[in-house]
Amino acid sequence: MKAENIYDVIIIGGGPIGLACAIEAKKAGLKYLIIEKGVLVNSLYNYPVNMTFFSTSERLEIGGVPFVSNNNKPTRSEALEYYRRIVTSFDLKINLFEEVAEVKRSGKNFKIITSKSEYKTANIIISTGFYDIPYLLNVKGEDLPKVKHYYDDPHFYAFQNVVVVGAANSAIDAALETWRKGAKVTMVIRGDKISERVKYWVKPDIDNRIKEGSIKAYFNSEIKEIREHEVDIKTPEGIVTIPNDWVIAMTGYQPNLEFLRNAGIKISNDDVCKPDYNESNYQTNVKGIYLAGVICGGMNTHRLFIENSREHAVKIIEDIVKKSMKS
Repeated sequence: MKAENIYDVIIIGGGPIGLACAIEAKKAGLKYLIIEKGVLVNSLYNYPVNMTFFSTSERLEIGGVPFVSNNNKPTRSEALEYYRRIVTSFDLKINLFEEVAEVKRSGKNFKIITSKSEYKTANIIISTGFYDIPYLLNVKGEDLPKVKHYYDDPHFYAFQNVVVVGAANSAIDAALETWRKGAKVTMVIRGDKISERVKYWVKPDIDNRIKEGSIKAYFNSEIKEIREHEVDIKTPEGIVTIPNDWVIAMTGYQPNLEFLRNAGIKISNDDVCKPDYNESNYQTNVKGIYLAGVICGGMNTHRLFIENSREHAVKIIEDIVKKSMKS
């Protein structure tokens, strides 16, 4: 293996927390590399184009670099610009559009096999977030091209019959934005109300649109079947069939726990599926493999965010440096 492919630490995932880990690694003088399967901050890139963050800009800051936005709560485009500036400011080493296929032990180190190359590293930080795998509806017709599990630009749906599945922030944003672009919107909600987690300044808007009938909402309901030009909805009153062009299934996402298991990381045998790691340094049961960011929460993806995960980077790199000094 080429010497340039041997590292002190490889960071899997080029999101904000992965970048934070790289900044700390560089400050510590470690030879590091970020490997990202998509674009820079891939999850944020896949957010809706008009999205506004719930957090204020200072809570999204990493590396001590100020995040200045036009308003109190930054937009997706401002966040993308900020994290591009982070990479430039610190001259971070990152390989984009390179997917990690396998992690395995190689003596005292690890061998990482990707879609483009192979690497050897003493330590691994997994910071892959939870935006990879959507929860499926598991209904007939879900494999049709008209079914979208990621929502981007509302203009695409203008003057179309759109069904939005879900009742949390992503679903509400999709419903309101597509309706405002001229779509006829129907919401299908499994529970009996809009989620309590919906942004407080948005909730009155969706409540009023539903109340006035601008957006039709079926509560305590679920999609039964999807066909090319219509959808069957199972409601408390029975099956309702409506004309439909697009289904936007905002049913949430889950972390790639199988990737962790394949790396030897233990996962709790319950609904949370929390990975096994030390709370003080974020090292997993596999010595030399660390977790950073929302992946630490397993299926509990609402517990950790950028603002309360930034500290992971400092603690992990401190532990790696301490361990290297002993060896």
